Amino acid sequence: MSLFYFLLGLSPIIWLTIGLMILKLPTFKAAIGSLLLSALLAISVWKLPLPQTLTAALEGFLMALWPIILVIIAAVFTYNLSCKTKGMDTIKQMITSVSSDKRILVLLIAWCFGGFMEGMAGFGTAIAIPASMLVSLGFDPIFSCLVCLLANGTPTPFGSIGIPTVTLANLVGLTNTDLSFMTTAQLAPFMLLCPFLIVMVTGKGVKALKGMIPITLATGISFVFPQLLVAKFVGAELAVVVGSVCSLLVTIALAIKKKPDPAYEVQIASKGTITLASAFKAWSPFLLIFVFLLATSKLVPPIQQALSVFSTSIAVYSGSDPSTLTFSWINTPGVWIFLSALIGGLIQKATLKEIGSVLLATIDQMKETMITMLCVLGCAKIMGYAGMIASISSFAIGAAGSLYPIFAPWIGALGTFVTGSGTNSGVLFGAVQLDASKHLHIDPYWMVALNSLGVAAGKMLSPQSLAIGLSSADAKGQDSKLLSKILPYGLFFLVSMSALAFIGARIFG
Repeated sequence: MSLFYFLLGLSPIIWLTIGLMILKLPTFKAAIGSLLLSALLAISVWKLPLPQTLTAALEGFLMALWPIILVIIAAVFTYNLSCKTKGMDTIKQMITSVSSDKRILVLLIAWCFGGFMEGMAGFGTAIAIPASMLVSLGFDPIFSCLVCLLANGTPTPFGSIGIPTVTLANLVGLTNTDLSFMTTAQLAPFMLLCPFLIVMVTGKGVKALKGMIPITLATGISFVFPQLLVAKFVGAELAVVVGSVCSLLVTIALAIKKKPDPAYEVQIASKGTITLASAFKAWSPFLLIFVFLLATSKLVPPIQQALSVFSTSIAVYSGSDPSTLTFSWINTPGVWIFLSALIGGLIQKATLKEIGSVLLATIDQMKETMITMLCVLGCAKIMGYAGMIASISSFAIGAAGSLYPIFAPWIGALGTFVTGSGTNSGVLFGAVQLDASKHLHIDPYWMVALNSLGVAAGKMLSPQSLAIGLSSADAKGQDSKLLSKILPYGLFFLVSMSALAFIGARIFG
């Protein structure tokens, strides 16, 4: 009977998989189906009364609207406005003017700048923009997509100002900073490995590491350790942003001193001199985001405490043991990102009319993503309150027993592979991982973070990620070719993650 409830409990997720992978439905349409199916099953099989089902869905909708969708719109709006003002062109030129060694260029663009774009905007921008930059420099489109997919996996749990990890922490009731630190600690070996893989792919073998080991190692270390510190003391929001900026600065400093290897040298056309003023204008929205988020974080308690009064806490679910939702009306990342984009746009001489048109275009661009987030969060809340999550986890734990942690990263990867989103994966499976930690008596932070660890592998294999990269590199229709190249790396990551998960479960058990 438990198998019956396990399969029925999984059916909204199974439907999502079928809808996306077999029926080729748009994500938002498949997500609507999952929401409706979860509600139907909650009422008919798990006997959750209609009012409680509706209020469970409403709680999910409200969680999605504030702060998740707010941040999504704000982050993509900041990027779109920077493109409109040509600030992004200046940033691209600054990065590509550092070195003519293609190994260093690929590190700077795919790893450092790609990480920065994931931290700031996410939602495919960290694949699309670096891939198109590499193609514009003369790199092969499939190669450009491959290295950007490799680079994009590990920053994904902290993409778009940390939304996947913040959402996951809120959903399962864990502390943002502690979960962010544990997730980064699990990702650290893979973050150190990725730059080496990128250099090897660029130079077609281990020989490409000749003369590059110090700078490649420094690129990884300068990303990991700042991210660990920020995750521990500030939280998920700025972890990858700070890590990527530190990595970018360190890599640039070392690259300037390094003489290009003639075997890997590429010719880059000069586009004129960039002044300090033009550089400041280009980076101003992102600098302001950094300043605002840091100034209102736990590192500045007086400001954080003063702004905390502008919040509302409510219980939405009408059944027993409802969660309490807290809405911070001022001190939330989305508000500060919007303000940064507005001030940065004015610094870059954008008119209010241009800013307004970009904002409207961004909302139109992201409307399907917004529907998806509403439906997925609503579905997750219904499944949680009805007991469907408990049915899934109890069967999975009973079947796998003490070996369950081995499969935890694969579950996280599956969620991202299907939906293309680290946030959605956490929403779908975060509660399952938390239940597993309780049944197996393993540190909940370790078990829940394993879901995000798997997200890193699932992101690089996701059909949506492949499609975004290929469309930006003008290589549509070559999905199978790109998948065959990235698949060995994704599988290697997942096997290594399983080993790490099992060892860690013995330590944290």
